[in-house]
Amino acid sequence: MKRNVVIILLVLFLGSCANSSTERLKEGMWLAHLEVGDGQLLPFNFELNALENAGYSLEVYNADEVIHVDEIKVIKDSIVIKMPVFEGYLAGRFTAENMKGSFIKESEERVVPFTAKYGIKERFRVAEMPNTNISGNWEVGFNPVLDDPYKAKGVFKQLGDRVVGTFKTLTGDYRFLEGVLNGDSLMLSTFDGAHAYLFKSKVTDSTMDGVFYSGNHFKAQFTAKRNENFELPNADSLTFIKEGYNKLSFSFPNAQGRTVSLEDAYFKDKVVIVQIMGTWCPNCLDETKFLVEYTKQHNDNEIAVVALAFEYAKTKEAAFAAIRRLQDRIGVDYPILLAQYGSVDKELAQEKLPMLNHVLSFPTTILLDKNGEVRKIHTGFNGPATGQNYQRFKRNFHRDITGLLEE
Repeated sequence: MKRNVVIILLVLFLGSCANSSTERLKEGMWLAHLEVGDGQLLPFNFELNALENAGYSLEVYNADEVIHVDEIKVIKDSIVIKMPVFEGYLAGRFTAENMKGSFIKESEERVVPFTAKYGIKERFRVAEMPNTNISGNWEVGFNPVLDDPYKAKGVFKQLGDRVVGTFKTLTGDYRFLEGVLNGDSLMLSTFDGAHAYLFKSKVTDSTMDGVFYSGNHFKAQFTAKRNENFELPNADSLTFIKEGYNKLSFSFPNAQGRTVSLEDAYFKDKVVIVQIMGTWCPNCLDETKFLVEYTKQHNDNEIAVVALAFEYAKTKEAAFAAIRRLQDRIGVDYPILLAQYGSVDKELAQEKLPMLNHVLSFPTTILLDKNGEVRKIHTGFNGPATGQNYQRFKRNFHRDITGLLEE
């Protein structure tokens, strides 16, 4: 697959050298489509702006989320749009009003066909008035034919035919979803450079029956029923220290090649926040932004944060490059150690941290008191797209850290 990606890029840029076109892309709103499973089209909008240096920037929109993209390379009629933080990029050919190419994630060996057209603001076409209003909470089961379907909580707001919201799960939310209810057809999508999600379902005032597509590599059936009282299991109860262990321990290298462990003087007599994460993971990015903001607002010498990165990148050098990219783009000032590269298999991750009953989710957050004792383990991260749930998490996190500091 890596060879195929290289061939795609060579064809684009060698072809562009033979084409002397200097046509400029039009500024304004564009509608893009990714061709996901079953030939379905996942739409997302972006606004493109021309820069004084003859370059471009753009903003990708998903509901309340705005993703600023400033790494855009153009050679003749070829373009590469590199998404911030994540390794995924869009590469293709363009005219003033059209783009065509692929969305590429090299380390995961995925290539998804991509097109975009200038001047279209509507994410989905609407031909019928909505038959109901789906605002509220929904009890959701993915792969409902299984004896133990994967549970989620749908949280939606509808105004007219426009719908925004997300699905909360045990491991994190599906981030900012945006779409419409067209008659009895619900269509939602998001694209952030890592996730490429499309949900299509038939709805009544109390039920949903649909299909979820993740890129062109995965799909799952889902059903849902309206249930305002439904809650997922407590995220603080899912991961714990196994019997026979009394402390968390690890030794992993930082970007300078130095091995770091919790026995280092840097962590002594401090409340320590350990983040199990990956630079490829959108929920981890949401949590990282939260931790960066929290540490800036609470610049306390009695708090230390350290992240353990589990990376898709095939080499140590590529993994550390991804870590440095995250640190630079988000302003991370706490150490990120490389725990694993070449795979993000959770069973392998758990082998690196054998004192945990499992690594159920990236991210997982572990709070240690000043004596190094594990006081809380929070599985997953349901971020800003979950609205009030996210605000509740922030209040609880502040309460927990304050309590540990006061001991």
